[in-house]
Amino acid sequence: MQKDQKPIEPLLITPDAPVLGGVHGGRAKCLQRLVRLGLPVPPTVALDFAAVRGIASGAYVDGGALLEAFAPDALVSVRPSSEDPDWGGPGTILNIGMNDARHAALAARLGRGAADALYRRFIQSYTAHVARLDPDLHSGAGDIREMLAAFEAEMDEPFPQSPGRQLAEVLRAMAQAWEGTSARLLRQAKGAPPDAGLGLVVQAMALGVGDPAGGESGAGVIQFVSSSTGEPRVTGRYLGQSQGREALGAGGRALYLTRDPRGPSLEDLCPDLFDSLQDHGLLCRRRLREEMQIEFVIHHGALWILDAVRVRRSSRAAVRIAVDLATDGVIPQFEAVLRIEPRALNDLLHRQVDPDAVLDRFGNGIAASPGAATGRIVFSARAAQASAAREEPCILVRRETKPEDVRGMHVSAGVLTERGGVTSHAAMIARGLGLPAVVGASKLHLDHKAGTLTTEDGRVLGEGDVITIDGSSGSLITGAAPLLEPVLDDAFRSLLGWADALRDIGVRANADTPAEAVMARRFEAEGIGLCRTEHMFFEEDRLTVMREMIFAERPEDRAAALERLLPVQRADYSELFRIMDGYPVCIRLLDPPLHEFLPADRAGMLDLARALGLPLSQVADRIAALSELNPMLGMRGVRLGIAVPEIYAMQARAIFEAAVQGESAAVPEVMIPLVSARREVELVKAQIDGVAAAVRSETGRAFDYRLGVMVETPRAALRAGDIAESAMFLSFGTNDLTQMTYGLSRDDAGHFMNAYVSRGVFDEDPFLKLDMEGVGELLSIGAARGRAVRPDIILSVCGEHGGDPDSIAFCRNAGFSYVSCSPFRVPLARLAAAHLAIRDSRNLGNKMPQ
Repeated sequence: MQKDQKPIEPLLITPDAPVLGGVHGGRAKCLQRLVRLGLPVPPTVALDFAAVRGIASGAYVDGGALLEAFAPDALVSVRPSSEDPDWGGPGTILNIGMNDARHAALAARLGRGAADALYRRFIQSYTAHVARLDPDLHSGAGDIREMLAAFEAEMDEPFPQSPGRQLAEVLRAMAQAWEGTSARLLRQAKGAPPDAGLGLVVQAMALGVGDPAGGESGAGVIQFVSSSTGEPRVTGRYLGQSQGREALGAGGRALYLTRDPRGPSLEDLCPDLFDSLQDHGLLCRRRLREEMQIEFVIHHGALWILDAVRVRRSSRAAVRIAVDLATDGVIPQFEAVLRIEPRALNDLLHRQVDPDAVLDRFGNGIAASPGAATGRIVFSARAAQASAAREEPCILVRRETKPEDVRGMHVSAGVLTERGGVTSHAAMIARGLGLPAVVGASKLHLDHKAGTLTTEDGRVLGEGDVITIDGSSGSLITGAAPLLEPVLDDAFRSLLGWADALRDIGVRANADTPAEAVMARRFEAEGIGLCRTEHMFFEEDRLTVMREMIFAERPEDRAAALERLLPVQRADYSELFRIMDGYPVCIRLLDPPLHEFLPADRAGMLDLARALGLPLSQVADRIAALSELNPMLGMRGVRLGIAVPEIYAMQARAIFEAAVQGESAAVPEVMIPLVSARREVELVKAQIDGVAAAVRSETGRAFDYRLGVMVETPRAALRAGDIAESAMFLSFGTNDLTQMTYGLSRDDAGHFMNAYVSRGVFDEDPFLKLDMEGVGELLSIGAARGRAVRPDIILSVCGEHGGDPDSIAFCRNAGFSYVSCSPFRVPLARLAAAHLAIRDSRNLGNKMPQ
C-alpha cells in the first residue's frame, strides 16, 4: 500500500450497520434495506466509491481479509453498485473462490456435475473479464482440466488458486473497467456526470445447483407488474440447476412462475416457496415504495433473495405503477405526479415504433412532432387528398410546407420535409394537428419534377412507396414498421387530475379548427390561447373567395367578397365557442401576407385564372405585384389590417355575431398580431369597438369581449407600457419573437443549428427551448412595463415554448397567467406545471396534500 493511501474499509451489511449513504451506490443501499426488512439475503460486504477509485488507481487489495467476513468455504460474487442503474457498469462475476480444492469438495457434497458447472462458469468469467483473454478460448474445451490448461497456455502461469487473489483481481478488473474511456463515454451519453462513482458489492453465493436429492435448487427473477402496461401480473422465469439470470434466456427449459397451461410452473413445483416470494414482493412494494424485480435463488429447498431492482417500465407502465401506488396509499399523490417526467407522456399520446422491431432506416431528420406513422409517399397536398379519398394512409413529403399545404397535412398520416427546424411551418402545424413529423432531412434529395426521393445511400423512392416516419426520434424507415398504439386510460386521467389540483398556472391550447378544439378539450385545456384564423381560409371553397378578395381593386369589391366569407367565419367561431363551452377562446386576426393565399406554380395560376375569369397574364402580374422580398417582415399582421381594414372588420363581425348566437356565455378574446406601436393598436381598437357597437345594436344582445395584442416584435416588448393602455392582455408569441430577436429564420436555422449548439454558441436551439437571457429578458421587460400601466393585465405565452417545462418555469416565475401550446402538448404542460408547484412548495417547507 502506498503511504498516502487509506486502507480499504469494507462495510458488512447488517440490520444494525449505519445507514448507507449515496457513496456506496444504489445496489448496496437497496440490499441494506432488504436486510433491514428481514428478507433472506446472503452475507454481503459493500465497498464505497472512494475505495473503488483507489483500487482502479492501483491501491493494494487484501482479498483474503475481505473474505474473512464470510464462511471459510464460501464462494462469493461481485456486483456493481452505481448511483443509477441506467448508467451501466461491469457485469456481475459469480463463484469467486472456486479452485481445485473446492471443486473436489463440492463434487463430493453436491455431485460432480454441479461442481463442474460452478468451476466452469467462474473460469469463463475470469478469462474474459479479468485476464482479458479471448472469450472463445474455452469454446472447445471438454472438461475442467482442458480449460485450466488453455488458460495456462495463454497466460504463461496457472489459473489462480488463491480465493483472496481471485477476489482482489476481480475487484481490480471491475474498478478499472468502470474508469475506462469507452465506459466513461457511454455512461456520460446516458446522462451520468464525468465523476460518477461506482461501488462494489461482495456477496456470499447461494449456489442454485446441487444434488436434487437434497431439495430443489435453481435461480430466477420475479416481478409483480407488467413492464409494458404496469398492470398487476406476476412475470418472470425460474430455471432449475442454474445461477444468475440464466432463466430469462433458457427458452422452453425454464419454468413459468404461476400456474400456466403452456407448461410446468414454480407454483406447482414449490408452492410454499412461491408464496414466500409473493410475500417478499408485497413487503418490498409497501416498504420500498416501489415495484421491484427480485432476483432469487433456491438452494436445496431454501429461498435466498440476491437482489431487487426497480422494475423496468414503459412510459405507459410508469404512469399506471405510480397511480396504483398512490391509490393504495403507498405513496402520496404528489409523489406519483413527480415520478412521471412530463416528456414521457409523448409515448402515451402518440403511436410509437416498436422498440424491439428490426428496422431498415433510410435516413434521419429533426424530430419535430412526436409519434410514428406509416403511409404511401405523396409529393403534393392534392395527391394527399386523393390518397385520403381512396382511404389510403399517406406521408406528405415536401421540400418545405407552406400554408397551401395545410389541406394536405390535414388528411395525411405524417409529414416529412427536406428543410426546416423545430419551429418551421411544417413542425408547428403538425404539432397542432397531432401529426408525426420529421423535418430538416437535409441528406435526402427531393426531385418534384421526377417525383422521386433519393436517400443518402442512393436508394430512390417514388410516389406510392410505403415508408414509416418516427417523429419522436427523427428516424425514417422503409416499409411499414410495427407500431404500438397510444393508450389514454384511467391511470393517465387520474395522474393529470392530481396534477391539475397542484399546479398554479393555467394551460390553454393553440387550436385553429373545431377538430383541434375537440382535441384540446379531450386533453382538458382551459381554453384556446391562440386560434390562427388564416388556417380557416384554405378550404377549397373559401380559398377561391379569399383570392377574389385579394384580386379586387376597389374597397367595395373587397367588402363584397368578404361578405361571402362572413357566414363561414361566423360558423367556425360559433363551433369553437360551442366546443369550448364557456372556456376562453383567443382569436388572432389574420396574420400572414396575402401572397401566401395565392398559387406559386403555373398550374395553380391557370386554375385561378379560370376560376376568376381573368387572363393568365393578369393573374401572374397581380401575384408578382403582391410578392415581397422578405414577406415575414412585410405587409402582414396588423399592417395588413390597417392597409386593408375590411378584413379585420369582417373577422370581428363574425366573432361577435357567433358570440351572441350561441347558448354558452362566450367572452371572445380578439388578438391583434405583429404589433410594434401604440398607434397601430389604437387604430384597430377603434375599428373593432365600432363593429362591436354595431352588432350590439343590430342584435339587441349585450356581450363583452377582450382586446389584446400578440407581442412578437422586440419593439412591442419594449413599448409594452404604451400598448397596454389599449390592450387587456399581452400574449407573447415566442416563435416570431425569437426569430426577430436573433435575426434567424426559423425555417432555415436547421442548416447550422446543430453546429452552433455542439460548439457552444447556443446552449440549446432557441426555437426549441426559450432563450432565458435574451428573449426571456424581453418577456420580463414587456411584462413589467405592461403591468406598470395596467396592473390587472393578463400575460401569457402562446408559442410552442408554452409546452416546454423550462419555459413554463420561466413564465410561472414571471407571474404569467397561462401558457398555450399545441393540443398534444397540453398534458405535458399540465404535468410540468404541477412539478414546478410541488417543488416550490417543498422548497418553502410547505406540506403537500396526500
